[in-house]
Amino acid sequence: MSLKGKTAIVTGSNSGIGLGVARELARAGAAVVLNSFTDREEDHALARDMAAEFGVEVRYIKADMSKGDECRALVEQAGACDILVNNAGIQHVAPLDEFPVEKWDAIIAINLSSAFHCTAAALPMMRKAGWGRVVNIASAHGLTASPYKSAYVAAKHGIVGMTKVVALETAKEPITANAICPGYVKTPLVEAQIPDTAKKYAMTEEEVIEKVILDRQPSKQFATVEQIGGTAVFLCSDAAEQITGTTISVDGGWTAL
Repeated sequence: MSLKGKTAIVTGSNSGIGLGVARELARAGAAVVLNSFTDREEDHALARDMAAEFGVEVRYIKADMSKGDECRALVEQAGACDILVNNAGIQHVAPLDEFPVEKWDAIIAINLSSAFHCTAAALPMMRKAGWGRVVNIASAHGLTASPYKSAYVAAKHGIVGMTKVVALETAKEPITANAICPGYVKTPLVEAQIPDTAKKYAMTEEEVIEKVILDRQPSKQFATVEQIGGTAVFLCSDAAEQITGTTISVDGGWTAL
């Protein structure tokens, strides 16, 4: 489908899943706003290169997703928001009784509260335009749990709940809200962890992928950023007009267990 004439804001999109989603939206014809908390030449170069590759307008806007006022300013600075992809996120692993308070606060702010602030700023723009799509990047951990990830699991469950609220509040309007729940996705961050994990467990990298990283992913295959991006594009399509307030799992069967 074509998203020509639509503007998409993707938070946390200068790498990983966010960048993959942004690329697929650009491929479909949308103008794209990339975002992260840095303001480097390479961030702006990424936008220029994507614009040249797909023949659409691509901008990079710095905004710290841990700060509510900057989340809202991102949307305002973009000037339009037909498609909002709330993707920004961080992770920390520790037992709950040892979980650093500052890490809890940061994860809740970036993984959950940023989506609230960005959505609140974007909905008036969508209503004025007469069309809108909110796509929240949740996680398999938005539907199930793992030990030592209390903040992340809480935030992702919160994202799923907030998605349902937005869907109900916009149900009679041409606006939808849905959450994509990936399992493990092959990103540079995940790939970088494989050699060190192999050394830690005295395993081959192939064994680490199958027995450690993808232990709970029955397909034993990573999802790709292109697959997550393609799912987001589908949720923006006419075929998904009546899909709202739900989750789509891209997790190789993880949540079927």
